[in-house]
Amino acid sequence: MAMKVALLGCGVVGSEVVRLVDEQPEELAARVGTPLEIGGIAVRRLDRDRGVDPALLTTDATELATRPDIDVVIEVIGGIEPARSLILSALKAGKSVVTANKALLAEDGQTLHAAAREAGVDLFYEASVAGAIPLLRPLRDSLAGDRVNRVLGIVNGTTNYVLDRMDSVGTGFTEALEEAQTLGYAEADPTADVEGFDAAAKAAILARLAFHTQQVTAADVHREGITGVSAADMAGARAMGCVVKLLAICQRSEDGESVGVRVHPVMLPVEHPLASVKEAYNAVFVEAESAGSLMFYGAGAGGTPTASAVLGDMVAVARNRLAGTHVGEGGHDTGLPVHDMGETVTSYHVSLDVADRPGVLAKVAEIFAEHGVSIKNVRQEGSGDDAQLVLVSHRAPDAALRNTVERLQEDDSVREVASVMRVENFD
Repeated sequence: MAMKVALLGCGVVGSEVVRLVDEQPEELAARVGTPLEIGGIAVRRLDRDRGVDPALLTTDATELATRPDIDVVIEVIGGIEPARSLILSALKAGKSVVTANKALLAEDGQTLHAAAREAGVDLFYEASVAGAIPLLRPLRDSLAGDRVNRVLGIVNGTTNYVLDRMDSVGTGFTEALEEAQTLGYAEADPTADVEGFDAAAKAAILARLAFHTQQVTAADVHREGITGVSAADMAGARAMGCVVKLLAICQRSEDGESVGVRVHPVMLPVEHPLASVKEAYNAVFVEAESAGSLMFYGAGAGGTPTASAVLGDMVAVARNRLAGTHVGEGGHDTGLPVHDMGETVTSYHVSLDVADRPGVLAKVAEIFAEHGVSIKNVRQEGSGDDAQLVLVSHRAPDAALRNTVERLQEDDSVREVASVMRVENFD
């Protein structure tokens, strides 16, 4: 007897899921141990041609998600509502759920996990982070016996494409973003990507799995986007042997009593494996105590790669259902809190437009010293009205570095703080 799957949503990803299921029924049946069958597809409107059997379509998503003959529900609607209500209804009705909904998981994953545990069913979401890259299950399962100390990720293809074009061919931010939109890497409204919201949601999910804590939500992630990254920042990075990347960084504190979760542009040394990730690709670098350094790389977005991850989860939960078991994910909780960004230890690259007169460098150095921040190196570019000081600090708490920059902005010897960017060596 076939195991029936309900699909909530039939956009770019949903339609690819249907296509892949239709194209490989024998292979999927062999992997699961029983045939899989699409039992229905919930959509908003019935009058659109989606390339699927119209007889499968319904506008009553709740009825489909709770129908007695449905075994597995796949949610690819996105957003918070009605996705949350539909997933909770499906879980309470005893259905295993596969979702790609990073925003919902980052905001309210704890509620979803609790509902899955109570119902004794699976909640899988490999497709929510880094598309086709097998990442979340290795973090959850393969590294379950290890201590993960840090996770660094390029988890948004749009921003990586834009920054790569700005660096490799000198394209301006606006032009690079337009290219990304033309190629389908960026939405018509790219705010979620370029302002870091998409990466922040993924960072919250990664931190929860890596550190076994349910305390992290998207609201806990320090977030900065790439809209302020300039050609001067790119040149400054090159001068230091670095490239600029938007990274999601999840890290244990030195005392192991808390975690830091942040998303922002960084100057990353070219020797680091993540520095070589080009165009719209994603990569995640994991540092574990026993396993050492691991890197996961591949296509991070797009209908087919994301559908591949959805199908992988679908096969896994279908196998579990056939065996009468489930993965009790989310039941463990170390309770590690998220510390404030100000406590994070990092270093800054600061460019200052200054008056070219004696004593300016001494005054700037004095301001750094006032806040307990030492200067690693300094150089002057230009002269006269075009004089610019470029300073790189030693590592210090982010709050001290931020206060230093604020004080520099107030000083009459500094015409403008032209740019500020964090430098990450990850030694």
